[in-house]
Amino acid sequence: MSTERLRYRSVIAGFVVAGLLGGGIAQAAGSTSTTRHPRVSSELTPSAQKYYELLWGVDKLGIKPVSSGAMLRFSYRVMDEHKAKVLNDKKAEPVLIDQKTGARLVVPKMEKIGSLRQSSTPEHGREYWVLFSNKGGLVKPGSRVDVVIGNFRASGMVVGPA
Repeated sequence: MSTERLRYRSVIAGFVVAGLLGGGIAQAAGSTSTTRHPRVSSELTPSAQKYYELLWGVDKLGIKPVSSGAMLRFSYRVMDEHKAKVLNDKKAEPVLIDQKTGARLVVPKMEKIGSLRQSSTPEHGREYWVLFSNKGGLVKPGSRVDVVIGNFRASGMVVGPA
């Protein structure tokens, strides 16, 4: 890997860490002792959004429950179809991991339909989704999760409200 590319990735990683830490510190400073569970935003920080766009060619990443919480929908918009190819790779098995419990959710495969995810060739500006089975409600709104698809990993995403 070239020195310039390594430096570029280091700078991007620094932005992500700064954004995540800055958001956590600001949230902790604003919380009061009367609130039991501070509201956690399901929106990514601007630096995290930029990181995923520059490295993976996607933005508007989000996770929210669908089908009364029986499934979780991970969605993203493609900004660079070449970088985003890994997310639509049919050979890559997507996994959603709850950071607190370690629960691993997979994409269900239906007999006549196949895998519940979009795996067509990515197109610029188009939104794509992946459905994860959440049978038993293992992952709830507000949970922090990681989404892994091949080499792609979106860490610390917050499951939004239904």
